[in-house]
Amino acid sequence: MPPHEPDGVARLRRLLAERLGMAFDDKKDGLLADILQQRATQHGLTDRGYLDRLTTAWTAELSALAEALTVNETYFFRNVEQFRALADVALPARMRADDGRRRLDLLSVGCSTGEEAYSLAMVLAGRVPQAWETSIIGLDVNRGALRKAMAGRYSLWSLRETPESVRQQWFRPAGDGVEIDARLRNRVRFVEHNVARDDPVLFAPGLYDIVFCRNLLMYLTPDTARTVVERITRSLVLGGYLFLGHTDTLGPRPEGLAVHHSHGTFYYERVAVAPRAPEPVPAAGPPPRERALALLRQERFADALEVLDAVAGAEADRPETWLVRGCALAGLGDTGRAADLCRRLLDRDALFADAHQLLADCHEGDEQHDAAQRHHRIAAQLDPGFAIPRLRLGLLARRVGDRRTAEEELDRAVHLLRAESEERIALFGGGFGRGALIALCRAELAAVS
Repeated sequence: MPPHEPDGVARLRRLLAERLGMAFDDKKDGLLADILQQRATQHGLTDRGYLDRLTTAWTAELSALAEALTVNETYFFRNVEQFRALADVALPARMRADDGRRRLDLLSVGCSTGEEAYSLAMVLAGRVPQAWETSIIGLDVNRGALRKAMAGRYSLWSLRETPESVRQQWFRPAGDGVEIDARLRNRVRFVEHNVARDDPVLFAPGLYDIVFCRNLLMYLTPDTARTVVERITRSLVLGGYLFLGHTDTLGPRPEGLAVHHSHGTFYYERVAVAPRAPEPVPAAGPPPRERALALLRQERFADALEVLDAVAGAEADRPETWLVRGCALAGLGDTGRAADLCRRLLDRDALFADAHQLLADCHEGDEQHDAAQRHHRIAAQLDPGFAIPRLRLGLLARRVGDRRTAEEELDRAVHLLRAESEERIALFGGGFGRGALIALCRAELAAVS
Protein backbone atom coordinates (compact mmCIF):
# COMPACT_ATOMS: atom_id res chain seq x y z
CA MET A 1 0.00 0.00 0.00
CA PRO A 2 1.48 3.42 -0.90
CA PRO A 3 2.34 5.45 2.21
CA HIS A 4 -0.23 8.18 1.64
CA GLU A 5 -3.12 6.10 0.34
CA PRO A 6 -6.30 7.45 2.03
CA ASP A 7 -7.58 3.96 2.94
CA GLY A 8 -4.53 3.40 5.14
CA VAL A 9 -5.03 6.70 6.96
CA ALA A 10 -8.74 6.00 7.42
CA ARG A 11 -7.93 2.57 8.85
CA LEU A 12 -5.31 4.05 11.20
CA ARG A 13 -7.86 6.61 12.35
CA ARG A 14 -10.36 3.84 13.16
CA LEU A 15 -7.72 1.84 15.03
CA LEU A 16 -6.69 4.86 17.09
CA ALA A 17 -10.34 5.40 18.02
CA GLU A 18 -10.81 1.75 18.96
CA ARG A 19 -7.52 1.14 20.79
CA LEU A 20 -6.73 4.56 22.32
CA GLY A 21 -10.07 6.36 22.17
CA MET A 22 -8.47 9.21 20.20
CA ALA A 23 -10.39 11.23 17.63
CA PHE A 24 -8.77 12.77 14.54
CA ASP A 25 -10.63 14.72 11.86
CA ASP A 26 -9.73 14.99 8.18
CA LYS A 27 -7.44 17.96 8.85
CA LYS A 28 -4.97 15.58 10.54
CA ASP A 29 -4.72 13.23 7.54
CA GLY A 30 -1.26 14.51 6.62
CA LEU A 31 0.04 13.96 10.16
CA LEU A 32 -1.48 10.47 10.33
CA ALA A 33 -0.05 9.55 6.91
CA ASP A 34 3.45 10.61 7.97
CA ILE A 35 3.24 8.72 11.26
CA LEU A 36 1.91 5.61 9.51
CA GLN A 37 4.82 5.65 7.07
CA GLN A 38 7.41 6.29 9.80
CA ARG A 39 6.15 3.59 12.16
CA ALA A 40 5.71 0.97 9.43
CA THR A 41 9.20 1.67 8.07
CA GLN A 42 10.74 1.45 11.54
CA HIS A 43 9.31 -2.06 11.97
CA GLY A 44 10.20 -3.14 8.43
CA LEU A 45 6.53 -3.57 7.50
CA THR A 46 4.29 -2.37 4.73
CA ASP A 47 1.50 -0.03 5.77
CA ARG A 48 -0.98 -2.88 5.46
CA GLY A 49 1.21 -5.24 7.49
CA TYR A 50 1.71 -2.60 10.17
CA LEU A 51 -2.03 -1.93 10.45
CA ASP A 52 -2.78 -5.66 10.53
CA ARG A 53 -0.36 -6.12 13.40
CA LEU A 54 -1.78 -3.09 15.21
CA THR A 55 -5.10 -4.93 15.50
CA THR A 56 -3.39 -7.44 17.82
CA ALA A 57 -2.24 -6.96 21.42
CA TRP A 58 0.73 -4.80 20.41
CA THR A 59 0.91 -2.79 23.63
CA ALA A 60 4.41 -1.37 23.15
CA GLU A 61 3.54 0.05 19.72
CA LEU A 62 0.32 1.58 21.02
CA SER A 63 2.42 3.40 23.61
CA ALA A 64 4.81 4.60 20.89
CA LEU A 65 1.90 5.84 18.78
CA ALA A 66 0.44 7.68 21.76
CA GLU A 67 3.81 9.32 22.33
CA ALA A 68 3.97 10.46 18.71
CA LEU A 69 0.40 11.80 18.64
CA THR A 70 -0.11 13.55 21.97
CA VAL A 71 0.80 17.16 22.69
CA ASN A 72 2.66 17.81 25.94
CA GLU A 73 3.05 21.59 26.11
CA THR A 74 1.94 22.64 29.59
CA TYR A 75 3.21 24.51 32.64
CA PHE A 76 2.82 24.75 36.40
CA PHE A 77 -0.42 26.29 37.72
CA ARG A 78 -1.94 26.44 34.25
CA ASN A 79 -5.38 28.09 34.51
CA VAL A 80 -4.50 29.27 37.99
CA GLU A 81 -8.13 30.15 38.78
CA GLN A 82 -8.86 26.42 39.08
CA PHE A 83 -6.09 25.94 41.63
CA ARG A 84 -7.51 28.87 43.60
CA ALA A 85 -10.94 27.19 43.60
CA LEU A 86 -9.24 23.99 44.69
CA ALA A 87 -7.49 25.73 47.59
CA ASP A 88 -10.41 27.90 48.74
CA VAL A 89 -13.43 25.65 48.05
CA ALA A 90 -12.72 22.01 47.23
CA LEU A 91 -9.99 21.20 49.78
CA PRO A 92 -11.73 22.86 52.77
CA ALA A 93 -14.99 21.11 51.85
CA ARG A 94 -13.34 17.70 51.63
CA MET A 95 -11.45 18.22 54.89
CA ARG A 96 -14.68 19.20 56.67
CA ALA A 97 -16.38 16.09 55.27
CA ASP A 98 -13.58 13.75 56.33
CA ASP A 99 -14.79 10.82 58.44
CA GLY A 100 -11.79 10.85 60.75
CA ARG A 101 -9.37 9.15 58.35
CA ARG A 102 -7.48 12.41 57.81
CA ARG A 103 -6.71 11.40 54.25
CA LEU A 104 -7.14 13.00 50.82
CA ASP A 105 -6.85 11.17 47.51
CA LEU A 106 -6.34 13.12 44.27
CA LEU A 107 -6.07 12.02 40.65
CA SER A 108 -4.67 13.83 37.59
CA VAL A 109 -6.00 12.19 34.40
CA GLY A 110 -3.95 13.03 31.30
CA CYS A 111 -1.17 14.41 33.49
CA SER A 112 1.26 14.78 30.57
CA THR A 113 4.76 15.71 31.82
CA GLY A 114 3.62 16.11 35.42
CA GLU A 115 3.25 19.85 35.94
CA GLU A 116 -0.41 19.55 36.92
CA ALA A 117 0.15 16.72 39.41
CA TYR A 118 3.04 18.57 41.05
CA SER A 119 0.97 21.78 41.17
CA LEU A 120 -1.69 19.81 43.08
CA ALA A 121 0.98 18.62 45.49
CA MET A 122 2.17 22.19 46.06
CA VAL A 123 -1.36 23.38 46.84
CA LEU A 124 -1.88 20.51 49.28
CA ALA A 125 1.44 21.21 50.96
CA GLY A 126 0.31 24.75 51.71
CA ARG A 127 -3.26 23.90 52.80
CA VAL A 128 -3.35 20.42 54.36
CA PRO A 129 -1.90 19.76 57.85
CA GLN A 130 1.11 17.47 57.96
CA ALA A 131 -0.80 14.98 60.11
CA TRP A 132 -3.01 14.15 57.12
CA GLU A 133 -2.13 11.48 54.57
CA THR A 134 -2.31 12.51 50.93
CA SER A 135 -2.14 10.51 47.71
CA ILE A 136 -1.69 12.08 44.28
CA ILE A 137 -1.65 9.88 41.17
CA GLY A 138 -0.91 11.13 37.66
CA LEU A 139 -2.16 9.06 34.69
CA ASP A 140 -1.10 9.32 31.07
CA VAL A 141 -0.77 7.06 28.04
CA ASN A 142 2.45 8.75 26.84
CA ARG A 143 5.49 6.91 28.24
CA GLY A 144 7.89 9.65 27.23
CA ALA A 145 5.84 12.27 29.06
CA LEU A 146 5.68 10.06 32.15
CA ARG A 147 9.47 9.58 32.13
CA LYS A 148 9.90 13.34 32.21
CA ALA A 149 7.29 13.64 34.95
CA MET A 150 9.09 11.11 37.13
CA ALA A 151 12.45 12.81 36.52
CA GLY A 152 10.93 16.10 37.71
CA ARG A 153 13.19 18.34 35.58
CA TYR A 154 11.73 21.35 33.76
CA SER A 155 12.66 24.48 31.85
CA LEU A 156 12.35 27.90 33.44
CA TRP A 157 9.57 28.67 30.93
CA SER A 158 7.37 26.07 32.62
CA LEU A 159 7.43 28.27 35.77
CA ARG A 160 5.93 31.30 34.05
CA GLU A 161 2.75 31.24 36.20
CA THR A 162 4.42 29.98 39.39
CA PRO A 163 4.60 32.47 42.30
CA GLU A 164 8.11 33.37 43.38
CA SER A 165 7.57 32.05 46.92
CA VAL A 166 6.55 28.66 45.49
CA ARG A 167 9.60 28.62 43.21
CA GLN A 168 11.87 29.20 46.18
CA GLN A 169 10.22 26.49 48.25
CA TRP A 170 9.86 23.61 45.78
CA PHE A 171 12.37 24.04 42.93
CA ARG A 172 16.13 23.65 42.79
CA PRO A 173 18.52 24.76 39.98
CA ALA A 174 19.43 21.95 37.57
CA GLY A 175 21.56 22.80 34.53
CA ASP A 176 19.78 25.51 32.56
CA GLY A 177 16.44 24.66 34.21
CA VAL A 178 15.06 23.44 37.53
CA GLU A 179 14.09 20.22 39.25
CA ILE A 180 11.33 19.45 41.74
CA ASP A 181 12.43 19.15 45.34
CA ALA A 182 12.67 15.44 46.23
CA ARG A 183 10.29 15.92 49.19
CA LEU A 184 7.53 16.96 46.79
CA ARG A 185 8.45 14.49 44.06
CA ASN A 186 7.99 11.62 46.50
CA ARG A 187 4.38 12.70 47.13
CA VAL A 188 3.26 12.03 43.54
CA ARG A 189 3.00 8.67 41.78
CA PHE A 190 2.79 8.37 37.99
CA VAL A 191 1.08 5.48 36.21
CA GLU A 192 0.81 4.62 32.52
CA HIS A 193 -2.87 4.25 31.63
CA ASN A 194 -4.90 4.15 28.42
CA VAL A 195 -8.23 5.91 29.10
CA ALA A 196 -9.92 3.76 26.45
CA ARG A 197 -9.59 0.87 28.90
CA ASP A 198 -11.16 0.57 32.34
CA ASP A 199 -9.09 -0.21 35.42
CA PRO A 200 -11.20 -1.34 38.39
CA VAL A 201 -8.36 -0.54 40.81
CA LEU A 202 -7.53 2.96 39.55
CA PHE A 203 -11.22 3.82 39.20
CA ALA A 204 -12.72 2.01 42.17
CA PRO A 205 -16.05 3.50 43.34
CA GLY A 206 -15.77 6.35 45.84
CA LEU A 207 -11.97 6.42 45.79
CA TYR A 208 -11.00 10.04 45.09
CA ASP A 209 -11.73 13.33 46.79
CA ILE A 210 -10.63 15.44 43.82
CA VAL A 211 -9.97 14.63 40.16
CA PHE A 212 -8.38 16.92 37.57
CA CYS A 213 -9.03 15.90 33.95
CA ARG A 214 -8.23 18.98 31.90
CA ASN A 215 -8.07 19.39 28.12
CA LEU A 216 -8.30 15.65 27.50
CA LEU A 217 -11.91 15.00 26.52
CA MET A 218 -11.64 17.18 23.41
CA TYR A 219 -9.11 14.72 21.94
CA LEU A 220 -11.29 11.64 22.52
CA THR A 221 -14.11 10.11 20.53
CA PRO A 222 -17.55 11.03 21.93
CA ASP A 223 -18.12 7.49 23.22
CA THR A 224 -14.73 7.36 24.94
CA ALA A 225 -15.18 10.83 26.45
CA ARG A 226 -18.59 9.88 27.82
CA THR A 227 -17.21 6.65 29.29
CA VAL A 228 -14.25 8.45 30.87
CA VAL A 229 -16.55 10.97 32.55
CA GLU A 230 -18.82 8.18 33.84
CA ARG A 231 -15.78 6.31 35.17
CA ILE A 232 -14.39 9.41 36.91
CA THR A 233 -17.79 10.27 38.38
CA ARG A 234 -18.07 6.74 39.76
CA SER A 235 -14.60 7.01 41.32
CA LEU A 236 -15.39 10.23 43.20
CA VAL A 237 -16.72 10.15 46.75
CA LEU A 238 -20.03 11.89 47.32
CA GLY A 239 -19.04 15.53 47.72
CA GLY A 240 -15.85 15.00 45.71
CA TYR A 241 -14.82 17.51 43.05
CA LEU A 242 -14.01 17.27 39.34
CA PHE A 243 -12.06 19.96 37.48
CA LEU A 244 -12.14 19.93 33.67
CA GLY A 245 -10.42 22.10 31.09
CA HIS A 246 -12.30 25.09 29.69
CA THR A 247 -12.92 23.18 26.44
CA ASP A 248 -14.17 20.06 28.22
CA THR A 249 -17.40 21.17 29.89
CA LEU A 250 -20.29 18.75 30.39
CA GLY A 251 -23.26 21.11 30.19
CA PRO A 252 -25.25 22.62 33.06
CA ARG A 253 -26.75 19.41 34.52
CA PRO A 254 -24.52 16.35 34.02
CA GLU A 255 -25.65 13.07 35.58
CA GLY A 256 -24.42 12.72 39.16
CA LEU A 257 -22.60 16.07 39.18
CA ALA A 258 -23.58 19.55 40.36
CA VAL A 259 -22.00 22.51 38.58
CA HIS A 260 -20.24 25.21 40.62
CA HIS A 261 -18.87 28.56 39.53
CA SER A 262 -16.37 30.60 41.53
CA HIS A 263 -12.95 32.18 41.09
CA GLY A 264 -13.81 32.73 37.40
CA THR A 265 -14.10 29.02 36.59
CA PHE A 266 -16.59 26.15 36.45
CA TYR A 267 -16.11 22.86 38.27
CA TYR A 268 -18.25 19.94 39.44
CA GLU A 269 -19.25 18.22 42.68
CA ARG A 270 -20.32 14.57 42.92
CA VAL A 271 -23.90 14.40 44.21
CA ALA A 272 -26.44 11.65 44.79
CA VAL A 273 -28.62 11.00 41.74
CA ALA A 274 -32.27 11.78 42.49
CA PRO A 275 -34.90 9.33 41.23
CA ARG A 276 -36.49 10.40 37.98
CA ALA A 277 -39.95 11.92 38.22
CA PRO A 278 -42.65 10.30 36.07
CA GLU A 279 -43.24 11.98 32.73
CA PRO A 280 -46.35 14.23 32.78
CA VAL A 281 -49.31 13.20 30.67
CA PRO A 282 -49.39 15.59 27.67
CA ALA A 283 -52.47 17.76 27.26
CA ALA A 284 -54.58 17.53 24.12
CA GLY A 285 -53.31 19.76 21.30
CA PRO A 286 -50.02 21.68 21.18
CA PRO A 287 -49.25 23.61 24.39
CA PRO A 288 -49.07 27.43 24.24
CA ARG A 289 -45.27 27.44 24.35
CA GLU A 290 -45.14 25.24 21.24
CA ARG A 291 -47.57 27.54 19.46
CA ALA A 292 -45.41 30.53 20.44
CA LEU A 293 -42.31 28.77 19.09
CA ALA A 294 -44.06 28.12 15.79
CA LEU A 295 -44.89 31.83 15.57
CA LEU A 296 -41.26 32.73 16.31
CA ARG A 297 -40.18 30.61 13.33
CA GLN A 298 -42.47 32.77 11.19
CA GLU A 299 -41.05 35.93 12.85
CA ARG A 300 -44.54 36.78 14.16
CA PHE A 301 -43.13 38.04 17.44
CA ALA A 302 -46.13 40.08 18.59
CA ASP A 303 -48.45 37.12 17.98
CA ALA A 304 -46.09 34.89 19.99
CA LEU A 305 -46.27 37.33 22.93
CA GLU A 306 -50.06 37.35 22.70
CA VAL A 307 -50.11 33.54 23.01
CA LEU A 308 -47.75 33.65 26.00
CA ASP A 309 -49.84 36.37 27.71
CA ALA A 310 -52.69 33.87 27.90
CA VAL A 311 -50.55 31.30 29.76
CA ALA A 312 -51.27 31.08 33.49
CA GLY A 313 -50.22 29.11 36.54
CA ALA A 314 -47.08 26.98 36.78
CA GLU A 315 -46.62 26.93 33.00
CA ALA A 316 -46.28 30.73 32.92
CA ASP A 317 -43.54 30.61 35.57
CA ARG A 318 -41.41 27.97 33.84
CA PRO A 319 -37.94 29.22 32.79
CA GLU A 320 -38.52 27.80 29.29
CA THR A 321 -41.66 29.95 28.93
CA TRP A 322 -39.77 33.05 30.08
CA LEU A 323 -37.06 32.25 27.53
CA VAL A 324 -39.53 32.18 24.62
CA ARG A 325 -41.00 35.46 25.85
CA GLY A 326 -37.52 36.99 25.97
CA CYS A 327 -36.76 35.87 22.41
CA ALA A 328 -40.05 37.36 21.20
CA LEU A 329 -39.23 40.67 22.91
CA ALA A 330 -35.74 40.68 21.39
CA GLY A 331 -37.27 39.94 17.99
CA LEU A 332 -39.41 43.05 18.35
CA GLY A 333 -36.29 45.07 19.17
CA ASP A 334 -37.16 45.46 22.86
CA THR A 335 -33.71 44.31 24.01
CA GLY A 336 -34.03 46.20 27.32
CA ARG A 337 -37.00 44.18 28.54
CA ALA A 338 -35.56 40.99 27.07
CA ALA A 339 -32.23 41.53 28.87
CA ASP A 340 -34.04 42.27 32.14
CA LEU A 341 -35.97 39.02 31.79
CA CYS A 342 -32.67 37.16 31.16
CA ARG A 343 -31.17 38.59 34.32
CA ARG A 344 -34.18 37.44 36.31
CA LEU A 345 -33.78 33.98 34.79
CA LEU A 346 -30.10 33.92 35.72
CA ASP A 347 -30.91 35.03 39.25
CA ARG A 348 -32.95 31.82 39.50
CA ASP A 349 -30.41 29.64 37.69
CA ALA A 350 -27.00 31.10 36.89
CA LEU A 351 -26.17 28.00 34.82
CA PHE A 352 -29.01 28.36 32.28
CA ALA A 353 -27.01 28.37 29.04
CA ASP A 354 -29.94 29.56 26.88
CA ALA A 355 -30.50 32.59 29.11
CA HIS A 356 -26.83 33.55 28.75
CA GLN A 357 -27.17 33.18 24.98
CA LEU A 358 -30.24 35.41 24.82
CA LEU A 359 -28.55 38.01 27.03
CA ALA A 360 -25.54 37.92 24.69
CA ASP A 361 -27.86 38.52 21.72
CA CYS A 362 -29.39 41.49 23.54
CA HIS A 363 -25.94 42.95 24.20
CA GLU A 364 -25.04 42.51 20.53
CA GLY A 365 -28.19 44.37 19.56
CA ASP A 366 -27.12 47.20 21.86
CA GLU A 367 -23.56 47.22 20.41
CA GLN A 368 -22.08 46.02 23.72
CA HIS A 369 -19.72 43.55 22.09
CA ASP A 370 -17.47 42.75 25.06
CA ALA A 371 -20.47 41.84 27.22
CA ALA A 372 -21.98 39.87 24.33
CA GLN A 373 -18.78 37.90 23.84
CA ARG A 374 -18.58 37.11 27.57
CA HIS A 375 -22.09 35.64 27.69
CA HIS A 376 -21.65 33.77 24.39
CA ARG A 377 -18.59 32.09 25.90
CA ILE A 378 -20.42 31.20 29.12
CA ALA A 379 -23.28 29.68 27.09
CA ALA A 380 -20.82 27.62 25.03
CA GLN A 381 -18.95 26.51 28.12
CA LEU A 382 -22.10 25.48 29.97
CA ASP A 383 -23.35 23.43 27.02
CA PRO A 384 -20.56 22.19 24.72
CA GLY A 385 -23.13 20.97 22.18
CA PHE A 386 -24.72 24.43 21.79
CA ALA A 387 -23.93 25.58 18.24
CA ILE A 388 -25.35 29.11 18.19
CA PRO A 389 -22.88 30.76 20.62
CA ARG A 390 -20.01 29.28 18.61
CA LEU A 391 -21.45 30.80 15.46
CA ARG A 392 -21.85 34.22 17.11
CA LEU A 393 -18.34 34.10 18.59
CA GLY A 394 -16.98 33.31 15.14
CA LEU A 395 -18.83 36.25 13.59
CA LEU A 396 -17.66 38.61 16.34
CA ALA A 397 -14.05 37.46 15.89
CA ARG A 398 -14.32 37.96 12.15
CA ARG A 399 -15.62 41.49 12.71
CA VAL A 400 -12.51 42.48 14.71
CA GLY A 401 -10.08 40.70 12.38
CA ASP A 402 -9.24 37.75 14.66
CA ARG A 403 -9.00 35.21 11.84
CA ARG A 404 -7.75 32.28 13.91
CA THR A 405 -10.58 32.49 16.46
CA ALA A 406 -13.12 33.09 13.71
CA GLU A 407 -12.00 29.97 11.85
CA GLU A 408 -11.98 27.79 14.99
CA GLU A 409 -15.41 28.90 16.20
CA LEU A 410 -17.12 28.81 12.81
CA ASP A 411 -15.68 25.39 12.03
CA ARG A 412 -16.96 24.09 15.35
CA ALA A 413 -20.36 25.69 14.71
CA VAL A 414 -20.70 23.87 11.37
CA HIS A 415 -20.25 20.50 13.09
CA LEU A 416 -22.54 21.34 16.00
CA LEU A 417 -25.30 22.79 13.85
CA ARG A 418 -25.98 19.39 12.31
CA ALA A 419 -27.23 18.19 15.69
CA GLU A 420 -28.62 21.47 17.03
CA SER A 421 -32.22 21.22 18.26
CA GLU A 422 -34.98 22.72 16.15
CA GLU A 423 -36.11 24.68 19.19
CA ARG A 424 -32.78 26.45 19.61
CA ILE A 425 -32.64 27.23 15.92
CA ALA A 426 -36.10 28.79 16.23
CA LEU A 427 -35.09 30.76 19.32
CA PHE A 428 -31.64 31.95 18.32
CA GLY A 429 -31.29 31.43 14.57
CA GLY A 430 -32.46 34.90 13.61
CA GLY A 431 -35.10 33.49 11.26
CA PHE A 432 -32.62 31.23 9.45
CA GLY A 433 -33.05 27.47 9.24
CA ARG A 434 -30.37 24.87 9.88
CA GLY A 435 -29.17 24.72 6.27
CA ALA A 436 -28.96 28.49 5.97
CA LEU A 437 -26.96 28.77 9.19
CA ILE A 438 -24.49 26.11 8.02
CA ALA A 439 -24.19 27.89 4.67
CA LEU A 440 -23.54 31.17 6.51
CA CYS A 441 -20.72 29.56 8.52
CA ARG A 442 -19.14 28.09 5.41
CA ALA A 443 -19.30 31.42 3.56
CA GLU A 444 -17.62 33.16 6.51
CA LEU A 445 -15.00 30.41 6.71
CA ALA A 446 -14.22 30.85 3.02
CA ALA A 447 -13.83 34.59 3.61
CA VAL A 448 -11.25 34.17 6.40
CA SER A 449 -9.23 31.34 4.83
